[in-house]
Amino acid sequence: MKARHLLHLADRPAQRRLSAALENLAVTFRGMTARPDEHNCECHWGSAEELALLKTPDVELDPDLLRRAWQATDWTDHAAVLRRILPQFAKVLVAGRAEPLFGLEEAGSSFARGRWQQWPDDHADPVREFLHAWWVESLTDPDAVVPADQVFVMCVEASGTLGPWLADWEEQTGHLSDRRLAEAAAEWEYELLGESLPWSVGWYEHDEDKLRTELVSWLLGPGAKRLRESGASEDLQHRIRLLGLPGDDRWMDPHWPGHRY
Repeated sequence: MKARHLLHLADRPAQRRLSAALENLAVTFRGMTARPDEHNCECHWGSAEELALLKTPDVELDPDLLRRAWQATDWTDHAAVLRRILPQFAKVLVAGRAEPLFGLEEAGSSFARGRWQQWPDDHADPVREFLHAWWVESLTDPDAVVPADQVFVMCVEASGTLGPWLADWEEQTGHLSDRRLAEAAAEWEYELLGESLPWSVGWYEHDEDKLRTELVSWLLGPGAKRLRESGASEDLQHRIRLLGLPGDDRWMDPHWPGHRY
């Protein structure tokens, strides 16, 4: 069984990279705990016994407790809680079992609240590598569990920027990566044509308008060529083209899809 698993990873370099990134998270954050004085409301968050588990290293949390831990916005030291749960949290994310209330941007906001990019390099680098490895795997592995557009949103919200993730997309030039773009564009075009970002920005330091403008610019530039190569329908290509037109011209265009906002 192990030999077959290793052979499978050898055939899938993105999976191999992701597996190594998950293992690195486990090694890096082994032994981490929440602060000894960390607290939360028993009525709304959970029991004292559950809180004690966050202060105990390397004990697996049940799925509901893990979810409450990463979703809570009122920890005294969210970064410490995030480091405590990261090895298990990352595996749950990759397996598609995070169960956010709305979308994976919520999980990204949990990363952002932890300010992981300000951690020392020996902690921040494994997180960065995990996000990039997961993102590339979602673009290039036909068996990826979580849709690429959701992983993209998670990574953007976790980092507050589009640049690194769009750069990865540009590097992955295969047909599957192009198809993932067509799938993402189909998910995003309605909100973008309504001048909205296609996901909710949950972290106050992130600039929603800047993110939307940058995403539209990329879709009209490198993304447009990739859409043509992906075999995306002409209708979808026209909807993305309309993003480059001002309001009246957009709505009067014969290819305006009739969206109501």
